[in-house]
Amino acid sequence: MADLKLTIELVSSTSWYENMRKVMSQSDWDVLRKKTYAEYGHKCGICGATGRLNCHEIWEYDDKKQVQTLKGFIALCNLCHHAKHIGFAQILADRGELDMHDVVNHFLEVNECDYPDYINHERSAWTKWEKRSEHDWQVDLGEYAGLVREEK
Repeated sequence: MADLKLTIELVSSTSWYENMRKVMSQSDWDVLRKKTYAEYGHKCGICGATGRLNCHEIWEYDDKKQVQTLKGFIALCNLCHHAKHIGFAQILADRGELDMHDVVNHFLEVNECDYPDYINHERSAWTKWEKRSEHDWQVDLGEYAGLVREEK
């Protein structure tokens, strides 16, 4: 299978529910996400969809040192964002808040692949997640570290 435009990115369990939005002031987060949307022409950075966008963190993982480094942000439509976070998407689907068929079909369409390709990619992502979740990861916010608000 050729390189995928849309990939599944499972965050190690030690980093679940942690994100820049939680450690920044709301006003700073709003500035950052709106800047990200503008950089992508108010379109999804993967499929080009317009409408409601999500500001998604781009992480680089050093599996030898167990360091995850924040590299930037990308504007994503809801379906691309759900595909990136397929584990959380499944939780939403189990609660009746999301149709997984829509997410999987979007993955297939964006990547011009078939269902077995999706299954292979998802399995590979879960295998990588299992290995990464065996370790506590050091988080490096890189150039974005200065955006973290001071604890009061």
